[in-house]
Amino acid sequence: MTRNERGAGHGHRHGSSNAHGDQPRATPLESRGGQPSEQGPRGELREDRHIGSTDLTHWYTPLGRQTVRLAERANDRLGPNATLIVTLVIGLIIAIALSAAAVQVYDAVTDADGVAGFDQPLLNFAITLRSPWFDAIATGYTDIAGPIGMPIVAVGTLLVLGIHRRSWTPVILIVAAGGGSLLMTIAGKDFIGRVRPPLADAVPPYEYSPSFPSGHTLNAVVVAGIIAYLLILRQERLRSRVLLISAAVLFSLTIGLSRVFLGHHWFTDVLAGWILGAAWLALVITAHRLYLTVRADHERAKAVAGSAP
Repeated sequence: MTRNERGAGHGHRHGSSNAHGDQPRATPLESRGGQPSEQGPRGELREDRHIGSTDLTHWYTPLGRQTVRLAERANDRLGPNATLIVTLVIGLIIAIALSAAAVQVYDAVTDADGVAGFDQPLLNFAITLRSPWFDAIATGYTDIAGPIGMPIVAVGTLLVLGIHRRSWTPVILIVAAGGGSLLMTIAGKDFIGRVRPPLADAVPPYEYSPSFPSGHTLNAVVVAGIIAYLLILRQERLRSRVLLISAAVLFSLTIGLSRVFLGHHWFTDVLAGWILGAAWLALVITAHRLYLTVRADHERAKAVAGSAP
């Protein structure tokens, strides 16, 4: 069975739209005007609704179903794309709140000499591994997730996916993911103002902005994660999905470790980048799931209205 056949054969189910518990009929999602079925909003419902056998529009928990009901109300007033943007804005507020919470956690572990106790020993160990050629490789690699490299990767990907899929969704998700990562980094640095490791222990070029959290690490988790997610949606083979996830995780981990190796961040900064990045990525993916859910409702409502006498 192809993904198109599977997408057409599964009804939208989140446990809230159908008050009688009946399984709703699938919306006909044939392409219009010769447009390929994998493009545009209708193509999103065919191609992006499932990851393997998992239906992303099926919500299993009461909290999830309640969130869907709120999103559907917003959709009735604003439409699917605007609802996605509003959901992301709300998620960003939550993410910034998480950054503020991270400040409290940072203070706690620093005062108790908990995780922060690993900072200096790990930096000392990293210094023993350095060599001119290894330093040059690590510097070039870490720049991929920097303020120049990461925007290039993000913009290039959103252009390719947006044009190929004829959809604003990849553009909105990647911009939101990257923009949220930037705002969380700025908020964390302003709240903490932590000093980076001594320049004598760092590999040039030196960096002078506050250290906590690691913006490179946060960017790597969020941007690589959302790109991998968008690509996974169109992959039928389990092996392909596993490879994409593994590549994103490996990239995020090694970017973080490169920051410690180069002496540009303490390990605590990198750990915060991994945690905050994963939290924000989860919120962005949840927003996309809500978008798919309300889009499916929107398409089904149009189909019902069109078939009414």
